[in-house]
Amino acid sequence: MALLLIPGFMLDEDLWRDVVPGLQPFAPIVHADTSRDTSMAEMAARALAAMPGRFAVIGFSMGGYVAREIVRMAPERVSALILIATSARADTHAQTRRKAMAVAQIADAGFRGLSRAGVTPSLHPDRSDDDVLIGRIQAMSARLGGDVFRRQSMLDRQSEERLGEIACPTLIIAARADRLRSVAESEELHAGIAGSEMVIVQCAGHMIPMETPDELLAIIAPWLARATAPGRD
Repeated sequence: MALLLIPGFMLDEDLWRDVVPGLQPFAPIVHADTSRDTSMAEMAARALAAMPGRFAVIGFSMGGYVAREIVRMAPERVSALILIATSARADTHAQTRRKAMAVAQIADAGFRGLSRAGVTPSLHPDRSDDDVLIGRIQAMSARLGGDVFRRQSMLDRQSEERLGEIACPTLIIAARADRLRSVAESEELHAGIAGSEMVIVQCAGHMIPMETPDELLAIIAPWLARATAPGRD
């Protein structure tokens, strides 16, 4: 088996730094490259091309949209699906306008990474002064750069009307204090994917893999072991 990890908006593999050691039983672990494409479908196709045979996939936030696209493209290859802090909703007109304005601003001023004010809403309120955590998130966005910011800002997050087609074991994880992707959005995924399971992390904001990695690992490792056990299919 193999495990594919897909990061969220303006994040790279450092998102998973504190979780990966505990996922070694599911190796090889592959980090999806979401930095080069202009659509979820292109990102999904690139990730599929990098994976051997059957695999499990974990998608965080934007990466959850990509993960569902992978399942749509190659359902026979995905043995298990974990969706973290993500949604099935399309962007609202207001969200689309805000993203277009942000892209226009960096065209004028240049891009040096996400600002502190842009990062803190993604964290639990108790972590809003965590300079180390905020710095890690800012560093990821700075490494990716302005071109990636423009591409990912303008991605079309289509409303998912095909959740019922997902047949593999699926785990949905939400955070109680997530100010970017609500528990209600995870509940919509849970209701739409037959047989899925859902867990709520109580003391985290949106950045669950970085805020509460030990709790996240304690949820996903035993679930993956059961979902991918020989004979499960």
